[in-house]
Amino acid sequence: MKRTLLLLIFTALFIYSASGQPGLRSNEIKKEWWHINRITPFIKQYPETNILSQISVKGNSFVDESGKTIVFKGLSISDPDKLVKDGYWNRKHFEVIKSWGANIIRIPVHPIAFHQRGVEEYIKLLDDAVKWCSDLGIYVIIDWHSIGNLHMEILSQDMHNTTKKETFNFWRTIAAHYKDVPTVAFYELFNEPTLYNGQYGICTWDEWKTLMEQVIDVIYANNNKAIPLVAGFNWAYDLTPVKFKPIERPNVAYVTHPYPGKRKYPWVDEWEKDFGFVADKFPVIATEIGFMTDNDEDKNLNDDGKYGPKIMNYFNKKGISWVVWVFDPVWVPQMIHNWNYEPTEQGKFFRDVMQGKFKYDSINK
Repeated sequence: MKRTLLLLIFTALFIYSASGQPGLRSNEIKKEWWHINRITPFIKQYPETNILSQISVKGNSFVDESGKTIVFKGLSISDPDKLVKDGYWNRKHFEVIKSWGANIIRIPVHPIAFHQRGVEEYIKLLDDAVKWCSDLGIYVIIDWHSIGNLHMEILSQDMHNTTKKETFNFWRTIAAHYKDVPTVAFYELFNEPTLYNGQYGICTWDEWKTLMEQVIDVIYANNNKAIPLVAGFNWAYDLTPVKFKPIERPNVAYVTHPYPGKRKYPWVDEWEKDFGFVADKFPVIATEIGFMTDNDEDKNLNDDGKYGPKIMNYFNKKGISWVVWVFDPVWVPQMIHNWNYEPTEQGKFFRDVMQGKFKYDSINK
């Protein structure tokens, strides 16, 4: 028995020494911890990439390098990691979006996907998107797609789990990597802040404001041309605190997610009080809008056909940019029924708007 045990131990030690460390074959090089992997800046890896006009903030508008005001109209794709697994992470996907008339694409980066794939491999996916969008003349929002209370690090689901430290480092990495790449115009700092009636702890606007300003400072230390997007509470809907305590940093814009169920029809007066007034002084971009006619999963999305025209006319009047959620046949509210890109009701509606086929109310022109 002892001889057998000694033989097993000897064999294990031999295999270990031959392989260098557990899990490595003998012909693999052992990489010690002091060898640092560095992500080469995008512009150095792809110097031939088409350079779009730099977007910046002027008053309550987004403008290009010529000073022309740009109103962004586009959509959010699903997470690149999901699209890879679905088999649709390719240039064609982005070409279809371009054909629908979008001038901006929002890319949601879920913390869980970022963890599982790893920083370097995930950045490679973002680089694919930036190359395709640059060629197609589409701007990009990179969105740190977490939900909950980052201040106390109490998040909605496992897929959203992150920390302040990770969030700072995520944006430090993104800002350094996409410096001098105007295609990546917007950094959406945190998708949907919410306290969920205290279920996610507590956080005051002052605390949230300070945290967002700290993130912005990290970004600007690496890329002072980026436009940070800051959301309010109530799942990124409520911007009322901005009236008295706006973010004290330049070149910033604000985010709202005004889904149909946030307020009751006819909406407009409530929209004006909750976020619309901000657009009179600062740029506002609704990075998630959308509707469904019948959905048991989330009643907040349901609408009988009034929401689309109402919110398009309101945004047109206020000069608010917008992004529809979501260009995926599974996540709701879907813009497409299937991977043949057959549009749903909301997909067809917003495609018509992006293609200039929607007739705005004359009072809004």
